[in-house]
Amino acid sequence: MPSLKSLRVRINSVKSTQKITKAMKMVAASKLRRAQEAAEAARPYAERMAGILASLAAGQAGSDTAPRLLVGTGRDDVHLLVVATAERGLCGAFNSSIVKLARRKIEELTAQGKTVKILCVGKKGRDQLRRDHAAKIVDTVDLAKVKRVGFAEAQEIADRVVAMFEAGEFDVAHVFFNNFKSVISQVPTVQQLIPAMSGDTATAAPELNGAIYEFEPDEETILTQLLPRNLSMQVYRALLENAASEQGARMSAMDNATRNAGEMIKKLTTVYNRSRQAQITKELIEIISGAEAV
Repeated sequence: MPSLKSLRVRINSVKSTQKITKAMKMVAASKLRRAQEAAEAARPYAERMAGILASLAAGQAGSDTAPRLLVGTGRDDVHLLVVATAERGLCGAFNSSIVKLARRKIEELTAQGKTVKILCVGKKGRDQLRRDHAAKIVDTVDLAKVKRVGFAEAQEIADRVVAMFEAGEFDVAHVFFNNFKSVISQVPTVQQLIPAMSGDTATAAPELNGAIYEFEPDEETILTQLLPRNLSMQVYRALLENAASEQGARMSAMDNATRNAGEMIKKLTTVYNRSRQAQITKELIEIISGAEAV
C-alpha cells in the first residue's frame, strides 16, 4: 500500500491537473461562440457562390475553352490532398478523425495506382501523417501564430494550390476538415477543390425556376475571375469549420477530463483516509500493548 505522503502528493497533483482542465474548458467555451458564429456566417455565402458557379458551369459543359480550374486537366493521375488540422492537441479525436479520413483516401488512391501529394495545414496532421507518408508531404502551412483565422490565410493557401496546379504538379485536389455540427458532433469531411466542376455539376441543369439569365461579360470571363475566389472561399470555410470544431472538441475533452479528475480525487481520498485510519489504529494497538506489558 502506498504511503500517506505519496497519496497526498498524488491527490494534490490531480487537483492541479483538474484546475488546468477546468480553465481550458472555460477558455474553449469562450472561443467556441465566436468561432461558431463565424462558421455559420460563412456557410450561406459559400453555398450561394457554389450555386452561381454551378449555373455558370452548366453553360461551359463540353466547351474546349472552359477554364482549367473548372474542368481540370483531363487527367486523374496525381492527387493533392490538403489536410487541415489543428496546431495544438488536447481536443479529443478532432485531429485523428481528419487524419484517419485522409489515410483512407490515400490508401484508396494508391490502390488505384494514383500518385498522392499532401499539403498539411496544421502541424498535428503533419506529425501523424509523416509516420507512414512522409515522402508524400510536399509542404506544411504553419498557423500557430495566427490567433484568429481570416480570409488572408485562406487566400495564401488557395494561391499556393493554384500555383501548384498551374505548374502541372497535380490534376485533382481535395481538402479534408471537420464540419461543425455541435459541441459533441464534428463530422470529418472531404471536399473537391479542383476541378470545381464535378460530373454531377456538369450534367445537372441549374434550378432557375423558369428564368433565363444572360451574363455580361460572358461566362468564361466571369469564371476566370470567380474560380480563384471560390477556391479561396472554400478553403476559408474549411478553416472556419475546423476552428469551431476544434474548440467544441476541446471543450468536450476538457469537460470529460475534469470529471475524470474529480472521480480520481474521490478514490484517492478514500484510499488515503483508509490508510490513515489503519495507521492510527496500528499506533493505538502498539500503545495499548506497551502499556499492558508494563
